[in-house]
Amino acid sequence: MDMTSGALLPKILLFSIPLMLSGVLQLLFNAADIVVAGQFSASGTLAIAAIGSTTSLINLLISLFVGMSAGVNVLTARYYAAGQEKDLRETVHTAIALSLVGGILLAAAGVFLCRRILLLMGSPDDVIDLSAAYLRIYFAGMPMTLLYNFGNAIHQAVGDTRKPLYFLTTAGIINVLLNLFFVIVLKMDVAGVALATILSQTVSAVLITRDLVMTDDVYHLDLKQVSLKPEKVRRILQFGIPAGLQGVVFSISNVLIQSSVNSFGSVVMAGNAASANLEGFVYISMTAIYQACLSFTSQNYGARRYDRLGRVLWTCMGTVAVVGLILGNLFYFMGPWLLRIYSSDAQTIAYALLRMRYICVPYFLGGLMDTACGGVRGMGHSMVPMVVSLVGCCLFRVVWIMTVFSHFRSLEALYISYPITWLITMTVHVMCYYAIKRKLVILRDTPTEAA
Repeated sequence: MDMTSGALLPKILLFSIPLMLSGVLQLLFNAADIVVAGQFSASGTLAIAAIGSTTSLINLLISLFVGMSAGVNVLTARYYAAGQEKDLRETVHTAIALSLVGGILLAAAGVFLCRRILLLMGSPDDVIDLSAAYLRIYFAGMPMTLLYNFGNAIHQAVGDTRKPLYFLTTAGIINVLLNLFFVIVLKMDVAGVALATILSQTVSAVLITRDLVMTDDVYHLDLKQVSLKPEKVRRILQFGIPAGLQGVVFSISNVLIQSSVNSFGSVVMAGNAASANLEGFVYISMTAIYQACLSFTSQNYGARRYDRLGRVLWTCMGTVAVVGLILGNLFYFMGPWLLRIYSSDAQTIAYALLRMRYICVPYFLGGLMDTACGGVRGMGHSMVPMVVSLVGCCLFRVVWIMTVFSHFRSLEALYISYPITWLITMTVHVMCYYAIKRKLVILRDTPTEAA
């Protein structure tokens, strides 16, 4: 896709819709993990609580490397738009090598440290063994997970979001079938859910790598040339580490929130997990717009089409606001019926709806925050959004837990911190975006095009 010319909205939608579908499919398959565990495993509600309570920890440990995939996206899009083929090829091969090395390191850390971290999080005695079993198997598959993420970042950077959708669909169907087989037939409980997940992730990683090998385009992958090019590693880390650290600290704040949720018991944990799973459908749809903003901004920046940058940002922000408002409210009002898919327990559903009222309904604010962050990051400034996000969201949430939540000690006091921090951080991101954009050298002879 040529992101540097022509009308923006149709191309942004063409880019984003396959990403939305990919994300929705992935969440449906992840939801199948919880549904199968909750409905068919011997542990029932405890299985839901065990899987749900690991989400923030999983995000914490993989955020650094997933953040690096944003660095791969920015560099690949920039070199692709600028026609710098040698730099593009070196970036692709370095990215694949980096994903494998990072995945192995992450697998080792996750397998050996997961139980200790769960203890620090205050995971209840009736859940911790199931959570630890799930995490150990899940992290064993990290090399394949990161390989898919980095391969997907390359595809997004050049405007191809359809093939990853096909690969994810194939892997997801396999995941559901294996879930049913391992849990219902082999009686493997949460361990079966985790094993099904990593096997399906391996399928998606193999498919996306095969596509990079088979393509004749300039981003073709030659497995014999996969290596860590020092200069490209430095550039990927330059863009990716701030994004990764941002994700890590975000996850730390979410771990603190999860720990606070854990203090209310396993029923609240189960409701929180079910709600978070439904909210994920809204989040992943908005994340597709963030990815569009990142890729479109990076390509236009690389092609020196500075006149289009502002229109990219506002087209994406308008789109993400509409998507977030519609989906966030739709899921909340359908919550009483949708949540029964996860659990028939009335208390679990009530606690899930409480969370959705404070997080799912105003979720469009989180989408606006992320999209503005993508605009800044797409112009090559990764430190600025990291600092803004860490102070505006993470630090504020930690302070909130230690002060407001500590005083009122209620789920409402805990959940309201999300929309407040989204609004504050989004406002500062937009201010930073225009401060950076004003410093760019605008080419006077660049033609202006209608968006």
